[in-house]
Amino acid sequence: MADERSDSSHFAPSRRGVMVGGAAAAMAASAPADAQIKRTTMPPDPAAMPLTLKVNGKDHRLSLDPRTTLLDALREHLHLSGTKKGCDHGQCGACTVLVDGQRINSCLTLALQHDGDAITTIEGLGTPDKLHPMQSAFVRHDGYQCGYCTPGQICSAVAVLDEIRAGVPSYVQDDLMARPQASGSEMRERMSGNICRCGAYSNIAEAMADVAGAKA
Repeated sequence: MADERSDSSHFAPSRRGVMVGGAAAAMAASAPADAQIKRTTMPPDPAAMPLTLKVNGKDHRLSLDPRTTLLDALREHLHLSGTKKGCDHGQCGACTVLVDGQRINSCLTLALQHDGDAITTIEGLGTPDKLHPMQSAFVRHDGYQCGYCTPGQICSAVAVLDEIRAGVPSYVQDDLMARPQASGSEMRERMSGNICRCGAYSNIAEAMADVAGAKA
């Protein structure tokens, strides 16, 4: 009898062991059930609306909650992670993309507003084998450090030079009726909505001047 009591006490579980084992068993038992509940009780979102986003020359048919921003549609649904989410308030420019050739903050606009529009992200400007001239200039002039804001900077820089060529005036112009020039002050003013927390502004200006054939 003494030997039996000794053997039973040797295998007596600890309080901690019981708790850990119970928790593990509960998790293992509940996981499949939870997954099954989600599969059977979550109907399609009745508020979702169909749309077609034409991104980098390719049509994407989606069904999205009407509150989905263009930024979230690009990143979360199309998995184009080049466009960055910075402030999410339209203040940093990291989410800049081109829509029908014009730059916008994609965090401030709804995806549904751009049904059928031609959207260009950083992935659509160039490829690793054939960079856009602005991408090449950023590399040449080291117009980036951490690289987080760089996609928005490049998209905005491309649009800025297009704006100047199109004669769109800016705040720093003395004569709003005159044709703007790709001067350093013009480009800096027009790029003021794109923040670089690393402080690579002078290199960014040089890259833009290189592409514009002007002086930074």
